[in-house]
Amino acid sequence: MKKITLFLMLCFSVSSMSQKILDTVVVTASRKGIRKLTTTSNTSVVSSKELLKAACCNLAESFETNPSIDVNFSDAISGTKQIKMLGLTSPYILITEENIPSIRGASQAYGMSFTPGTWVESIQITKGAGSVVNGYESISGQINTELIKPIKDIPFFLNVYGASDSRTEINTHFNQKLSNQWSTSLFLHGNSRWFKYDMNHDGYLDNPLAKQVNLTSRWQYVNPQTGWVSFINIKWLNDAKQAGQVDFNPERDKFSTSYWGSEIKTNRIDVTSKVGYVFKDMPYQSIGFQNAFSNHDQESYFGLRQYNIVQQSFYSNLIFNSIISNTNHKFATGVTFSSDRYLENFNQEDLGRRDTDIGAYFEYTFDNQEKWSFVLGGRVDSHNRLGFFATPRLHVRYKPWEKGTFRFSAGRGKRAANIYAENQNLFGSSRQFSVLDASGKIYGLNPEIAWNYGLSFTQSFRLFNKPADVTLDVYRTDFQNQVVVDIMQSPQEVLFYNLKGSSYANSVQFDFNYEIRTRLQLRTAYKYYDVRTSYLSGNFQRPLQAKQRFFVNVEYDTPLTKKGKQWKFDFTYNWLGSQQLPNTASNPVNDRLSENSPAFSVINAQITKRFSKSFEFYLGGENIGNYRQNQAILGANNPFGSTFDTSIVYGPIFGKMYYAGLRYKLK
Repeated sequence: MKKITLFLMLCFSVSSMSQKILDTVVVTASRKGIRKLTTTSNTSVVSSKELLKAACCNLAESFETNPSIDVNFSDAISGTKQIKMLGLTSPYILITEENIPSIRGASQAYGMSFTPGTWVESIQITKGAGSVVNGYESISGQINTELIKPIKDIPFFLNVYGASDSRTEINTHFNQKLSNQWSTSLFLHGNSRWFKYDMNHDGYLDNPLAKQVNLTSRWQYVNPQTGWVSFINIKWLNDAKQAGQVDFNPERDKFSTSYWGSEIKTNRIDVTSKVGYVFKDMPYQSIGFQNAFSNHDQESYFGLRQYNIVQQSFYSNLIFNSIISNTNHKFATGVTFSSDRYLENFNQEDLGRRDTDIGAYFEYTFDNQEKWSFVLGGRVDSHNRLGFFATPRLHVRYKPWEKGTFRFSAGRGKRAANIYAENQNLFGSSRQFSVLDASGKIYGLNPEIAWNYGLSFTQSFRLFNKPADVTLDVYRTDFQNQVVVDIMQSPQEVLFYNLKGSSYANSVQFDFNYEIRTRLQLRTAYKYYDVRTSYLSGNFQRPLQAKQRFFVNVEYDTPLTKKGKQWKFDFTYNWLGSQQLPNTASNPVNDRLSENSPAFSVINAQITKRFSKSFEFYLGGENIGNYRQNQAILGANNPFGSTFDTSIVYGPIFGKMYYAGLRYKLK
């Protein structure tokens, strides 16, 4: 099994030192739910153990107990959670699945809810510029998800979940070892929300009615004798949501002004493959070939506003890994090709286009195994809309003393902003959408370009003879150009235009982790954000971004008995400071908000009872303090009037939510 572990690591490493160690962590389980790595990049690894500590139903909900990622609701009707890193929203984060770009373009708004939490083996979170091997789009960081491997999976797994907001969910995993080389897994997921809830009595559903069916077939081939390994994944998803007024009936009221409602229907197919070969007698040298095809088809409407998008994507990456002289000097080089065909229609306007890119990269890694290591990478790309450009990236690690680690990173990112797909949270409003520039090649706009710089220090030590560690992260993102989404000019408009002044995001995070006693863990974090952009009406803090956040997580596990019995307790406290709110000054008094939101706290907790090695039951609650945002929807009494807006959401809407579930494993 150790040979297979090394074999998989070498075949599918991302080639930088940090990424290779990430793959090692995926194969080797850790005791802690979240591990901070002292490798070249600033990376933490979230294990499947951590994902079981909360109501983790999908990838978007997997970060509730993680201080590196901020989770907020994107609007008051879709129930969709949006993640942020270093003060920037998910489009600025490169999101990959097994190191293949996954959530991008048409899937930005809802794609995080398309990966069930029980499928996930681990999540690697890297702050700052990522590896050039994975592309040029990463600006604030990278999130890579590793799914459970067929070669490691158990024959059968069942998870059943139910919540007080009427959400029910079932997950089943089937695994079969077909031969010494072949293994296969079948993942089945279904969730639904059947009942209508309006806890704040504004006449609108607090959470949408929903139904999702999600299937994945995974095939893995491993042959250590010949040096070949491969993965094949086939996914199919159907997701449907209905939101809006409680009395809305789509069969009767669709596209009418009787009641306001919305439906979002998505069908998606993904096919991915990986083939790798490790050269005999040269375990440090390997070649890998990644390919991915996806078809994302979304049909939706928001009141009288229609939005349909189909994205057909193909991605290919050829990677070669080897050494220079000895294993202290490693390199990765390769070529990538991507093609995206968009069939996009917004309010009967045809916005279709095709994007193609071909790129080449080289990444050098030096590691003397003691004090210094660095990863220096660069790539060049030729894109039909972004042009010909270069992407440099640098990661440096220095260990001046025992258990102390400094890290520095710098890098450039470039991306095309999909202004409609990425801002669907604004569709549930009466705002008029306008693009003010016309000379660019992407909706008339220019590509977004930003530099990210970061410095991090981690020190591990013993406090009262128990392990502890502190981390200080300081990052800055400077935009050379940004597609500004302006909701500060007027509450009746959304304006898109190229950055005219400055835009930056400063982020400071301090973590303190401590094992108070055996099996009793404390995790704390304080975050400060200074995120400002020049708008037409002035320079403001980025709307709906808390300037300060405080996080506490406490977990305790009782000793595991010989029969596999155990209790697990988890408690999470989140405090969010004041947030800049969009401009509503010209609205009537009843639909006018203050300039800033109030600070508030959210408490989550969960208890798990493990009855045996095969069966466990869990019970928990979210937002136990029952905090709810006042007036989540502006103009609620007149949804077709000029002040209607469901997008100004800074806190919870539903209030407290309790859930229960069970897990069964057949080993």
